[in-house]
Order: sequence, then C-alpha cells, then structure tokens
Amino acid sequence: MKKTIVLTILFAAFASCSDSDTVQDIEAPTNPTTPTNPTNPTDPTTPTTPTTSITYSKDVKSIIDANCISCHQSGRSAAFRPLVTYAQVKAAVESAGLLGRIQLQSGQQGLMPQGGRMSQANIDLVVKWNTDGLKEN
Repeated sequence: MKKTIVLTILFAAFASCSDSDTVQDIEAPTNPTTPTNPTNPTDPTTPTTPTTSITYSKDVKSIIDANCISCHQSGRSAAFRPLVTYAQVKAAVESAGLLGRIQLQSGQQGLMPQGGRMSQANIDLVVKWNTDGLKEN
C-alpha cells in the first residue's frame, strides 16, 4: 500500500513538472540555448560561408596570426615559408597550396596548422578571401 502511494505521488510530481500546455510542446521541446534565427551566425544550421567581402587586414590576418605565426616566422620551424605579411600570405594561397593544406581533415598528412584543424568558420573566411580576389584592405 505504501509503495502505491509513493509511486502515485512520484508520478504526479513528474507529470506536473512541464510548463507546457500542449502535447506538441512536450513531444518536441525547443532548446532555449539553441539559436533558431537563420540570420544568427552561431546557429548550427546557418551556412558558414560569409556573405560580405573579405579582406586580409579586416578578416584574415587575425586568423593567420592565431593559427600560423607560431611556426611560420623568422627563427621558427617553418621560417622557410613565412606568413607574417599580406604579401607572404597571398603568395602562399596563390602558389604554395595554403588553401588545400588548411582544408585537409584531421589526421591527414600535410594538415595545417599542425596542432589541429582550425575551425570551419575560419577556413571558410580564408577561402572566401581567395574567392573575393585576395584583397588587402
């Protein structure tokens, strides 16, 4: 008898936890932490390809500085291919396969940066910079 009363109370407590009034809300709840605005860049369903014109100074330099400079500068392991200036990065895209190297998947030989694949959003920005004509400013 006590088990029945306890189970009934527990069932009633769990059943009353929902603040929803409809079956649809209970069956397919929305996650308030997941953005649903299609113009929100953090929405996982939003394409990561940027729509504005990308420039080296405004968009790409910070990505290169954060992901490449630690090796690709004077006195470092990849000093033979410096990526410190606009001209050096542009040349690496045009003739040294930089785009191919950053687009490799984790575990593939030749992936750059060697510490691990950078975010797809950053890769998309560098690719779009190339598509937009490798503009400096």
